[in-house]
Amino acid sequence: MKLPIKPPFLPMEAKSVAEIPTGSGWQYEPKWDGFRCIAFHDRASVELQSKSGQLLTRYFPELVEGLRSLKAEKLVLDGEIIVLSGDKLSFDGLLQRIHPAASRIAKLSKETPAQIVVFDLLVDASGRSLIEQSLEQRRPALEAFAAKYLRGNPRFLLSPATADIKVARQWLKAMRGQLDGLIAKPLDAPYSSGERSMLKIKNLRTVDCVVGGFRYGSKTKLVGSLLLGLYDNRGLLHHVGFTSSIDAGSRPALTRKLKELIEPPGFTGRAPGGPSRWSSERSTEWEPLRPELVVEVRYDHFTAGRFRHGTKLMRLRPDKAPSQCRMDQVEVHTKSPLALLSKSV
Repeated sequence: MKLPIKPPFLPMEAKSVAEIPTGSGWQYEPKWDGFRCIAFHDRASVELQSKSGQLLTRYFPELVEGLRSLKAEKLVLDGEIIVLSGDKLSFDGLLQRIHPAASRIAKLSKETPAQIVVFDLLVDASGRSLIEQSLEQRRPALEAFAAKYLRGNPRFLLSPATADIKVARQWLKAMRGQLDGLIAKPLDAPYSSGERSMLKIKNLRTVDCVVGGFRYGSKTKLVGSLLLGLYDNRGLLHHVGFTSSIDAGSRPALTRKLKELIEPPGFTGRAPGGPSRWSSERSTEWEPLRPELVVEVRYDHFTAGRFRHGTKLMRLRPDKAPSQCRMDQVEVHTKSPLALLSKSV
């Protein structure tokens, strides 16, 4: 009997909301900071598929080996691939795994092995599809599966889940520097492939940054994005990200203000445009500024010395001294997520 689900099979997704939904009928889970993955295991055949439907199999040989070692001959799991650095999540470590050289992948798979945090069971060990069942039915099936097949296997971790909103809020508070936020899933819902049937609540915070440079918009002489900086303890200004959510009506005046501040070097620590797998020709095209302009931006995740995603510009802060814009605004020391994971299998 063949698997009833095969790649490409798009995972169920989540839409963003501002508040955690309350009341009965919800299951809350941590939103892990990794690569979403659908894992297929059909006897000797193993595939790892990304959220977009692309195969990740070649990049994580240790996960392929872990899946093949399971006594279950058939299964499909939904989860998140993570890499740990010590007892903390390392998204940079995860990004390094997407590399064209097989030798590099093999080396990293031993030095920084990945794991899958499993949070749903789509096909059980008997080859039976569970996607038509409600989450209220699938979660106990996942826990029973994990107890039988995943316990003791270092490549797999069971994601915790709770119906207690107080517990979910405590996760968000205690591990805000590690978790991407929370996921809320309706207990009575089946698994809806490709649909935004879940809710995600992100950790949204604000921070004051120095504008160390800017880029012009594509095919225009108006500002397209502001390059953000924070000072370290040595007084060096490091590039930490960007914001491009600038109101169209304010761009001309802001551009004039920025032009008056153009002066190298802009950043005295890490600067934009360094070599990376994301670099493009425009990455090095930026104007350095005297460190005088301060802005408040909203962000959801700060890791490895930079904002993970683009930030939202909230306002200019002429009342704030650039020297007050320091890294300690965002370097939050929070609990390790391993405490959650170690209790869940």
